[in-house]
Amino acid sequence: MGKAGYIASTGATVATGTALKTILSVIAPAQFGVDLKKIHMGFDGVTASATPILVELWSATTDGTGTAGTVTQVYGRSITAGFTTKYNYSAEPTTLTLLDSWTLTPNGGTLFYDWPLGDTPDTAVSNLMCLRTTAPATVGCRATMWFERC
Repeated sequence: MGKAGYIASTGATVATGTALKTILSVIAPAQFGVDLKKIHMGFDGVTASATPILVELWSATTDGTGTAGTVTQVYGRSITAGFTTKYNYSAEPTTLTLLDSWTLTPNGGTLFYDWPLGDTPDTAVSNLMCLRTTAPATVGCRATMWFERC
């Protein structure tokens, strides 16, 4: 199968909130899974002494309620893959499996991470991958997920 790559981004700045919040997800169609390649995310906090934000990467089998976004193909032969995306969830996805977690400073904290070749997390068909945060204080967040079909 030839490679085709896609991105999904928050369509606007998402307020993290102090409770667990799904910032961005990529939802696989019935034909392919999601093979996550990169994450870009950043916070717009301005307090240098602010407590770090917990960021988690999850796979889920049941979607929640969020704002529909746009998936854009960025390389490869053009096909209709059927991926969808949501951001700024008001009802959280369920039946979750934690894949990774880390902390990041809200004071302009930025993350650009490319998974090493052969170590990329992926999902089954019709499942989703999501970035979630738990913040001690509300700040704005922007995020992008780069992925391929698998």
